Amino acid sequence: MKVAIVGYPNVGKSSLVNRLTESREAVVHERPGVTRDRKELQTEWNGRSLTLIDTGGVDLDDRDALARKIQEQSRTALADADVAVLVVDARAGLRPGDQEIAELLRGPSVPVIVAANKVDVVGDLPLAAEFYSLGLGEPIAVSAAQGLGTGDLLDRIVELGPSQEDAEGAKAQAEDAIRLAVIGRPNVGKSSLVNRLLGADRVIVSDIAGTTRDAIDMPLSFESRELVLIDTAGLRRQAKVGESVEYYTSLRSRRAAERADVAFVVCDASDGLTSQDLRIAELAMRTGCATALVLNKWDVAESLDLDHERARAHQKLRLRPKVLTASAKTGRHIQRLLIEAVGLGERSRRRIPTPQLNRFLSEVVTARQPPAGTSRGPRGHRLKLLFMTQTAERPPRFSIQVNSRARVTRDYAYYIENRLRERFGLEGIPLIIDFVERSERRSAGARGAAA
Repeated sequence: MKVAIVGYPNVGKSSLVNRLTESREAVVHERPGVTRDRKELQTEWNGRSLTLIDTGGVDLDDRDALARKIQEQSRTALADADVAVLVVDARAGLRPGDQEIAELLRGPSVPVIVAANKVDVVGDLPLAAEFYSLGLGEPIAVSAAQGLGTGDLLDRIVELGPSQEDAEGAKAQAEDAIRLAVIGRPNVGKSSLVNRLLGADRVIVSDIAGTTRDAIDMPLSFESRELVLIDTAGLRRQAKVGESVEYYTSLRSRRAAERADVAFVVCDASDGLTSQDLRIAELAMRTGCATALVLNKWDVAESLDLDHERARAHQKLRLRPKVLTASAKTGRHIQRLLIEAVGLGERSRRRIPTPQLNRFLSEVVTARQPPAGTSRGPRGHRLKLLFMTQTAERPPRFSIQVNSRARVTRDYAYYIENRLRERFGLEGIPLIIDFVERSERRSAGARGAAA
């Protein structure tokens, strides 16, 4: 069930969303206007799965271009929601802006609940009564800061939402979706690329660096496959992250990578691959994401030596991610990006049959003989690779049975890893190879060479 949380700026919408989801995912700051795009967060109440859509503050009198885009995002959230919650500031009392938003909410054919926020003590409960005049039914007094009334609010949301059967079907579909995080430096065109992938102006695009502040989840269907796109705030070098808002948005971008299956590291093609781009790719791959680098703005940088950039990425990044080109402005190669996202997601979940792995192992040994011992093992006794199988997915994990773990050199382990990526299309996908001595008992915690 989707629930749109709307209201005037600085009434505590994001604080309320954090309270209802028992998280700190929505950015909260005393400065008004911190939330700009709509952000979807999951929670559960009495066995029902809820998706809360946090939106930017709506001031219909503000004619600024960014404010108008925020208004558009809020309207789109309402169109996508099953229930709407209008958050008002009980301490400030009824304001003209509340009346205007209430008028807007009478249009959509979704049930509306008025949540009178900032009722932090029982003695302030009568303050909610003033909002009866909005004509949207009985207001519910809540406190995002203290938690007062939040259970009553969730009960009302569940009561007005769709049936349990419909909600469970939507939840199962969401769990099978491939989660694609779009990450990168500020102002490289991440939000423009996300909008182009979605085929709609789903997130706000501006020439102002740092317009995106939350990690925004958006569903997308492509060739009968469900995806969830996650647009994120730009990641600067740690030394350049100054104000507190930027620190928390950066933290949320990193967490977005942690919960994604696939990450596109978007780079500005006119700059080529920078050191920061490569650091962000390393970050994504360390979290377990299947990763590809996307050189955006390719329409203005076709003179860039793509072969050189790919060679540099493979030299610097052990997981050897693909380097792709695209243009959010013209739509060039957008379909190819979606095909690659689905492919990366499915390959990271794939289980490779054991006979195929053992044929691969035999070919690897034929092409390059294993080492004949190390300082830790007897000289002249060659390493033998006996058997290979896959033990886990997401990320893929493999077990190779050997006659002696002491004879496995780092160089030969990397050689097997690289050939494995080439054979089964695992470029950019984190994987783990456990070398298990024949006499060792296999266990989930087996020591090994991790990639």
